[in-house]
Amino acid sequence: MNPAGEREQTRPSPTFFEEIGGEPAFRRLVDEFYAGVAADPLLRPMYPEADLGPAADRLTLFLIQYWGGPNTYSAQRGHPRLRMRHAPFRVGPAERDAWLHHMRRAVDSLDLPEESATTLWQYLERAAYFMVNTMDETPGPDR
Repeated sequence: MNPAGEREQTRPSPTFFEEIGGEPAFRRLVDEFYAGVAADPLLRPMYPEADLGPAADRLTLFLIQYWGGPNTYSAQRGHPRLRMRHAPFRVGPAERDAWLHHMRRAVDSLDLPEESATTLWQYLERAAYFMVNTMDETPGPDR
């Protein structure tokens, strides 16, 4: 209560989504990431669409939802089921490392405060390791 005896309205703490700049920040992250993927001989074949736009939109909406923004991803696609959605693709250590390389560049391009960059990077790194579905070190075609 304030000195006048009235209840103070407290604003909820901002979400990570809001802290780093909302949708525009996540769009910049994903755009930078896919700029690298587009020219990557190992990763580009994993995206069957001629245009990377649909994949970029899906990743953007997923990250926005995960970090506290609107739940548009689930409204459009249902539960994320990340491992199931990636199961048709060979994701070994080489693919994981290539993905992380492009994502590291993308995170760095946002020029976030160190704590925010670390939080985002740690999640992305865990997610990349979680998606590995073969320990075969030899990069190869989709399953």
